[in-house]
Amino acid sequence: MRKQIAAANWKMNLTLQQGVELIGNILKNNISLSDQRQTLFAVPFPFLQAAQQAIDAHPHYFIAAQNCHFQKSGAFTGEVSAEMLASIGIRYVIVGHSERREYFSESNQILAEKINRCLENQLKPIFCCGESLAVREAGNQNQYVSTQLHESLFHLTADQVRNFIIAYEPIWAIGTGKTASSAQAQEMHLHIRSVIEKQYSSEIASSVSILYGGSVKANNAREIFGETDVDGGLVGGASLAAEEFSSIIRSLQ
Repeated sequence: MRKQIAAANWKMNLTLQQGVELIGNILKNNISLSDQRQTLFAVPFPFLQAAQQAIDAHPHYFIAAQNCHFQKSGAFTGEVSAEMLASIGIRYVIVGHSERREYFSESNQILAEKINRCLENQLKPIFCCGESLAVREAGNQNQYVSTQLHESLFHLTADQVRNFIIAYEPIWAIGTGKTASSAQAQEMHLHIRSVIEKQYSSEIASSVSILYGGSVKANNAREIFGETDVDGGLVGGASLAAEEFSSIIRSLQ
């Protein structure tokens, strides 16, 4: 049975003190989770160890990094390697977020290398994919996302893809005033799962957790997470408020 996951992506927000307080306020709600229901906090690099300490006594809560470099090491001032993250006990890392693709020109090929570095260091990638408004309006979203999967993930073996985490971001529905319906989310999640099934097998496809990353909020999380192929959410702004994100965690099916 694949995992249901509420993943918070803080992006470049909060101070260390605010972040630790936020985690503490969420944990105070004593939300019951299980082996199949998890919460992740993807926090800025300077907060990783403090955040890790904050959730240490709380099973089913984990800390993720928001990025890593595609090289093992070297003269890359200001960058952070997968090995560095592993050395401080981090287990998850976001790879290929739409903002990294747009603002830092990360290609599918670079992301494939990042995935490799993560797996070499026993880090679990949260691989982001998704289309822009122009691609959606042209009706090319399925092919576009398929290409992202093929070029960044499908060099991996079936065992490496087993229990993978993918986050689908409909970029056209984030900050544009347009809204993706739960049915549209399900449609793309089903497509992603079918592409994985064609490449590997139905058993592998059914093991992959696919999160939805399109403006998830407390008032729509339960409906979105209730779709058959939606296994939780990658949550941006709504993850910065304790009660809002706590409600989203409770919406996991």
